[in-house]
Amino acid sequence: MKQIDQMRRRAARYLAVEAVEIAPAKGVFSLSFDDFPATAWTEAGPVLAAHGVRATYYVCGGLAGGLNMDRDQYRVEHLQALHAAGHEVGCHTFGHTSALRMDREALRLSLDANAAWVSERLDGYRMTTFAWPFGDATVGAKGVVRQRFAMARGVRDGVNGGREDRALIKSIGLERRRLPGYDLEALMVEAAERRGWLTAYGHDVNDRPTDYGCTPDDLDRVLRLAKAAGLEVLPVSEGWGVVTHNPLIPAKAGTQFCPA
Repeated sequence: MKQIDQMRRRAARYLAVEAVEIAPAKGVFSLSFDDFPATAWTEAGPVLAAHGVRATYYVCGGLAGGLNMDRDQYRVEHLQALHAAGHEVGCHTFGHTSALRMDREALRLSLDANAAWVSERLDGYRMTTFAWPFGDATVGAKGVVRQRFAMARGVRDGVNGGREDRALIKSIGLERRRLPGYDLEALMVEAAERRGWLTAYGHDVNDRPTDYGCTPDDLDRVLRLAKAAGLEVLPVSEGWGVVTHNPLIPAKAGTQFCPA
């Protein structure tokens, strides 16, 4: 099974590619949080506010008010507060299920459930971007996701520039298990010099994070480095509009995404 899963992930990377040109006037940095643990708002929110930046929160409605990896997940009031503060809410499936474990119909049902759940709690809000749970994409799932979202973010490292797959945008992990392996300053400089798009994802944010989380100081450093490199810091959907010169027009739930 593991070998088959690896083959399916690899196939998704090279097949069913819908290339878009990433060419902003200046480099862009977009920060996101997946799932998301409560501390991604209660601890990270003040850091974001101090820097005057907004992020994207990739939401699984089925995780609200529960536990994941022994960490409290967000509550509805957290979701509503961050939305009111101008942060983006994106889709991460309803139950945080890998695309490797769902056929197309199951994925559609999960996306429908998440869209309805978010819309009900955020007054008709419709999510326009998607992040793959566990970074797992399949060829078939990419087709489903492309029909519903402007873009989808994966977990493969690197700066996005030139022609990129809109259903599998690269992203670095702001995770304790990954951070020591990055030269963050060099990545920010590369994004600036190439006029590219660097995206990053995290999970919990606290002084004793899981292996998938980071500390408030880590988050502060990332944002300071992005600013020092001259990158424009935007939520994913706004970043997408800037780097593709194709801004997303907000719409109510139940409609397709609307490029200008």
